[in-house]
Amino acid sequence: MNGKIPGSAVSLILVVGVVIRVVAVAQSPKAAGGEEVKSYENAVSAMFQNISDEKLYQDVLPASNHTDPKEYIATVVKSTMDSVMKSFNMTNRFAVEHGNSSFGMKMALDDCKELLRFAMHDLEASSVILKESNLENFKQHTAELKNWLGAVIAYQQSCLDGFNTEGEKKVKELLQAGSLHDVGRLTGLALDVLSGIAHILQSLDLNLALKPASRLLKVGSEGHPTWVSTADLKLLANGGEVTPHATVAKDGSGQFKTILDAINSYPKNHQGRFIIYVKAGVYDEYITVDKNKPNLLIYGDGPTKTIITGRKNFAEGTKTMRTATFSTVADDFMAKSIAFENTAGAKGHQAVALRVQGDRSVFFDCAIRGYQDTLYAHAHRQFYRNCEISGTIDFIFGYSTTLVQNSKIIVRRPDQNQKNIVVADGRSEKNMPTGIVLHNCEIMPEPGLFPDRMTVKTYLARPWKAFSRAVFIENTIGDLIQPEGYIPWNPTEPNTRVCYFAEFGNTGPGANTQARAKFGKGLISKQKAAKFTAEPWLQASTWLPATGIPFDPSFAKA
Repeated sequence: MNGKIPGSAVSLILVVGVVIRVVAVAQSPKAAGGEEVKSYENAVSAMFQNISDEKLYQDVLPASNHTDPKEYIATVVKSTMDSVMKSFNMTNRFAVEHGNSSFGMKMALDDCKELLRFAMHDLEASSVILKESNLENFKQHTAELKNWLGAVIAYQQSCLDGFNTEGEKKVKELLQAGSLHDVGRLTGLALDVLSGIAHILQSLDLNLALKPASRLLKVGSEGHPTWVSTADLKLLANGGEVTPHATVAKDGSGQFKTILDAINSYPKNHQGRFIIYVKAGVYDEYITVDKNKPNLLIYGDGPTKTIITGRKNFAEGTKTMRTATFSTVADDFMAKSIAFENTAGAKGHQAVALRVQGDRSVFFDCAIRGYQDTLYAHAHRQFYRNCEISGTIDFIFGYSTTLVQNSKIIVRRPDQNQKNIVVADGRSEKNMPTGIVLHNCEIMPEPGLFPDRMTVKTYLARPWKAFSRAVFIENTIGDLIQPEGYIPWNPTEPNTRVCYFAEFGNTGPGANTQARAKFGKGLISKQKAAKFTAEPWLQASTWLPATGIPFDPSFAKA
């Protein structure tokens, strides 16, 4: 900046100046005399450089007399909420004007309204945290705020994804121009400002080393959330027995014959963990766990015995989000020893077996089986351990912060002239805390693909959105993976300029990175890879131990 601070950075000085300078002098060893001024100026400069859209920044955050840096984020969040409400009202109006034009249009508009409600919910939660925090405890809320803001972009993008036919294109364009595009831009700006403030706190060496907070996580004297009983922990970690609140059995030996009926028996305003045991059987039903049923645990007799199945698919006219056999949007959902499958096959195109949206969702000893778009890791933080995930095209995809650990990734035979791609991540803003990480997994072909695994091309990932992120750590990668490892999204939207595809510590014949696509990062250092292990990636210590699920907080082998 040639020794000058731009005019647009003046407001930054007004915002952070008083508080940062005072606290820095009191707490930072660097902040003394001339060193304080230099450190302060460097911090302000770093925060300004973090802004992706300078014009939007100037429009939304004009110079003001704020003395609390979090007020900047609060201002952007408020503007985002206004845009979400405007988008919701437009969607509501379009539902009346265009909802009867086709069933696909009605589905897209209804889904968009629901997703915008979720966006408002997470923005309201962010506003509460911002009101209750101060500079001394702000750092501990950073991960949580990023988690919620990242989910808002997930919902905005998912809304647009639903309008995917030529007849729906006009409505999509009107929604984008009207305000939906602004929702993504404003949330991206909020993430930029949040990341900038966090960088300032770090660069000034403020002594605020507190663990990330976690919404709804009330911890008891033994270090577990109050809703997790000793019996729960025994069940999850060691296969012990526990008395469920509801039992499902197709033969009538339980209280319910369908899983959906058991879920709907969840008492209003229930406190603590609600446990459902699903006996062996094939349950052909479509299930959604709504957001008013948190802390739900469903367990079965094993993924070869307890199976939830469906076959909805895009080829037969169902929107991708609605093809899911099982969806959960509730926080703190857990599943153990169950299979989720979509049997539409390769000809069904997009056909989701499992869609996961709720924060702090866990799957242990589960199977997730499908072809294209098998696992929709939609939003928030998700953890998969000892699972089997199978499919063909983009079969692990979404907008979430996901870690798949100690699992089998099974590549199936696609339709003719199709390629296989394991991961398609939807990160669309540079400071979204999202991406898909595979750690200590085995990537292999199914028996039916094995003879042709060298001729049917298979890739680790392709960039669904501009900042797509997929990281592969300590996996065993089979010889079915093409040497280049990654391919562009498509010829017209390659999305290769700023995506982040990286590898560390992988073994096996498919792990050789010498011929990897140039837009990938190739091998990264252990220090960089450590950022994508369970503790920093998911803030694991704040919630995973309480589930009783085994996990590796850091590297498993390195």
